[in-house]
Amino acid sequence: MIVCDCDGRTGAWLRRSTLEQLIHEADRALYRAKHLGRDRVVRTTVRASAPLAGLVVVGSGIQFDRHVSERCMAEIREAQTVFCLVDPFALEVIASLRPDAINLRLHDAPGKDRRQSCGEIEESIMTELRTGKQVCAVFHGHPGVFAEIPHRVIGKARDEGFPARMEPGISAEACLYADLNIDPGHGGVQSMHAMQFLIGDRKIDPAGLLLLWHLAQSGDPSRTRERSGREGLQALVRKLLLEYPPEHEVILYEAARRPSETARADRISLGDLATEQCGECTILVIPARGGLRNDSRQGHGEEMP
Repeated sequence: MIVCDCDGRTGAWLRRSTLEQLIHEADRALYRAKHLGRDRVVRTTVRASAPLAGLVVVGSGIQFDRHVSERCMAEIREAQTVFCLVDPFALEVIASLRPDAINLRLHDAPGKDRRQSCGEIEESIMTELRTGKQVCAVFHGHPGVFAEIPHRVIGKARDEGFPARMEPGISAEACLYADLNIDPGHGGVQSMHAMQFLIGDRKIDPAGLLLLWHLAQSGDPSRTRERSGREGLQALVRKLLLEYPPEHEVILYEAARRPSETARADRISLGDLATEQCGECTILVIPARGGLRNDSRQGHGEEMP
């Protein structure tokens, strides 16, 4: 029998050591056991190597207490430095586990250009990474869905030779499909930033679902606005009316952040959109124009016939 100890830190060893190290030590112990004779227990210790600098970006989900994964929690516990860009409830829970967690919202301020804030956040993470630390950055929802900072900082880390990866989380879009009982497999879906649609030469397919994110930033390139401006929404409506009639029903959606809350799902006519209040997290859901034409001969999802 061969018994391998992991220096009293099994979880840390599993993350920081390699399978080759385990096999190597087990092989050496096997030869010692053969040399000493039959019916023996040989004990060997596999010591965890010093942690290497690296970055992991994880998603907290929309409702932290329901959506956060065990993998995300493990990364938070084991990292040497933890950064957070999450909602207040998630921040409170993370701070109870890691009192040293750094709140990245300190870089934000009313009226401050979000592009400047994003640059400061990325530099804060990279500065800590360059000191040789294992860094975990926690972002709200899915860190790779409509979130620029995680993708950019992972790219910078890899460019500088640091290992960097992303762990997924539950996004607002995943909640949207569940709350509104919508299957994106029916007719397909286009999903883009409202500002990108407004100022870009984007062609949309009105026969499918259209999702426009961050309505509050319509007509605001600096992204300093937290609530929608009437002018930006009016411009958005004018462009959408080229493809949809003014009476076309649209949905203003905001995912619930706590189990005690309910998701916002206000159904209004497209022509009335400019009079509505939309926040930073509001998604404009535009169902297919005239409904979807189903072809019974073709499947669209994972269901078996």
